[in-house]
Amino acid sequence: MQPLCVIGGTTWDTLIHLPELPAPSAQTLWATRSYQALGSTGAGKALNLKALGCNVSLHSVIGADPAGDAIHAALAEHGLAEHLCRSSAATEQHTNLMDSHGRRLSIFTQPPAASGLDLSATAQHLACCHVAIINIFDYARPCLAQARALGTPIWTDLHDYDLGNPYHQAFIDAAQVIFLASDNLPDYRAFMQQCIAEGKQLVVCTHAERGASLLAADGTWLEQAALPISQLRDSNGAGDAFFSGFVYAHLNRYPLADCLRLAAAAGALCVESDRLCNPALNAPALLARATV
Repeated sequence: MQPLCVIGGTTWDTLIHLPELPAPSAQTLWATRSYQALGSTGAGKALNLKALGCNVSLHSVIGADPAGDAIHAALAEHGLAEHLCRSSAATEQHTNLMDSHGRRLSIFTQPPAASGLDLSATAQHLACCHVAIINIFDYARPCLAQARALGTPIWTDLHDYDLGNPYHQAFIDAAQVIFLASDNLPDYRAFMQQCIAEGKQLVVCTHAERGASLLAADGTWLEQAALPISQLRDSNGAGDAFFSGFVYAHLNRYPLADCLRLAAAAGALCVESDRLCNPALNAPALLARATV
């Protein structure tokens, strides 16, 4: 399969599960479970794409510290640690409070590094990859110019984008395909239409348990419901799994409606596990879930 390049997004996170997210008041809470695990959007996308048989490289920045060591070890198991760059800055870490409905309150306990990628390595991989998946990190910004100069298509994920936030603009301007969540966009359809008017090929907006919407450059509008799940184990990484399922289907030339269906299947599989990528995920398992 044609090579893919994922840039940005590896963290070591503490996940604390609670029956409900806490009210803003002093209190004592009892967690139902807690653990530390690999996190963030680059790791989630790369792991899911790898599980689906894609030829993928992951370029990210970690610290020379125990959290960085843990990330390196977790990704090395899947052959994805080769292009992790060690920084003098501490490894990015989050503490995520999760409720029984899958809602998340994420606390950045250690912010991401501002720089540190091996730009010679990213240039080499961007020159030969089919799609550049460039995540919204400051240290990934130089790769936008690299990919554009090489003519490599850029896909980006704006996550819970809030309209007009200047932080995201360079990624919006550079990308041909945009994914985002509607959490902070009451009129998400208007934003999607604006992106298409500005020349984007595809815009996909996810709505958590309410499914997803797609708008293509030819005016095609599609809606996909969320697929049923056997259990909600952990919603972390669901959006990255959705993204990866879509990419896999798109690379295999499925129609857009099927791409959305396979994306929804990947998201459903993800939340049934407590990892960024369900260990049961592979291409046959994805296709089987999409037929449910």
